[in-house]
Amino acid sequence: MTTTPIGRERDGDGGAKAPPSLLYLVKRLELAVRSHLEEVVRPAGVTALQYTALTVLERHDGVSAAQLARSSFVTAQTMADMVRALEKRGLIRREPNPASRRELLILLNDAGRELLAEYAEPVRRVEERMTAELTARQAEQFRAALGTSWRALSREG
Repeated sequence: MTTTPIGRERDGDGGAKAPPSLLYLVKRLELAVRSHLEEVVRPAGVTALQYTALTVLERHDGVSAAQLARSSFVTAQTMADMVRALEKRGLIRREPNPASRRELLILLNDAGRELLAEYAEPVRRVEERMTAELTARQAEQFRAALGTSWRALSREG
């Protein structure tokens, strides 16, 4: 089987096969983004997943570990390990939830905010590179389509 310049495989008879599924394309994009993000944040001593968790806290400071795990797309166990690592680095802190004494809220420290500020531009350049061949309108439509697709899959049912 050979691959054509536009990424379609050819079957044994030379006919073009169907294009890759959207699920495949989304996963391939996610892996490419993660790889580039890992490269960018490696000098800070954090992983792409840790950086993502910090950006979640930047937008929604003072969340539970379970909420942070869901918003960061990781399991509760992975988040528990991540929280310990980020707390040890002094990038976050945990405080008791005034509404529920058993729950700890996770908050961004000044060092975490500084890290995010320092890496905001290099991370923005990754996104810019990803959308470089799109017009501004196409990039906005892409953003909207991704949001709509996520909401559709997030609904129960």
